[in-house]
Amino acid sequence: MSPLPPVRDLVIAGWTGRNAEAVEQHVAELAAIGVPRPRTVPCFYRVSSALLTSAETVDVVGTETSGEVEVVLFSLEDGLWVGVGSDHTDRRTETFDISISKQACPKPVGPQLWRYSEVADHWDQLTLRSFAVDGGLRRLYQEGKVTHLRPPEDLIRRYTDGRGLPPSTAMFCGTLPALAPVKGASAFEIQLEDPVLGRILHHRYRVRTLPC
Repeated sequence: MSPLPPVRDLVIAGWTGRNAEAVEQHVAELAAIGVPRPRTVPCFYRVSSALLTSAETVDVVGTETSGEVEVVLFSLEDGLWVGVGSDHTDRRTETFDISISKQACPKPVGPQLWRYSEVADHWDQLTLRSFAVDGGLRRLYQEGKVTHLRPPEDLIRRYTDGRGLPPSTAMFCGTLPALAPVKGASAFEIQLEDPVLGRILHHRYRVRTLPC
């Protein structure tokens, strides 16, 4: 396992869909479990970089947490890199304070990264995919092209008012609608597939629920 690069600032971008109807679908999906509508689209949440982890097990409090696959951008001293992560979130807390819910769970990230320059010219062909695992059942939870989400340059421009993403910053770039009702699982698997270069970034982590 490769160590994660040093990150000082962690940003979670939300409601990042390119298509207004897809964004509304995700808003409605979360509204169904009590999550309030966002005030702006897209929006950006600052959270502690200490939440980033590539551990195979993450600890959470309560049973109402779940993951969602996202592209993760890493701005490092030698340029922009791409990874795959899960914005694991406490869904109960999310119903009354989204900002706090973003801080409530670890943010799993795969240990391998690609240089952004290697995928920039075929970015829209990349595919995000996730699986929820319970017992021996592994079910497809999310799947779709990154074309459903705003491109990296657009998110960076909106977040920084036109400046580049500062070094030592990581940004989660938004997720896809779930293919089934939003719910937790005992393990979660995330993938970012590059069909042009024939490779996949992936990570799988178990969820351990701590006693209250």
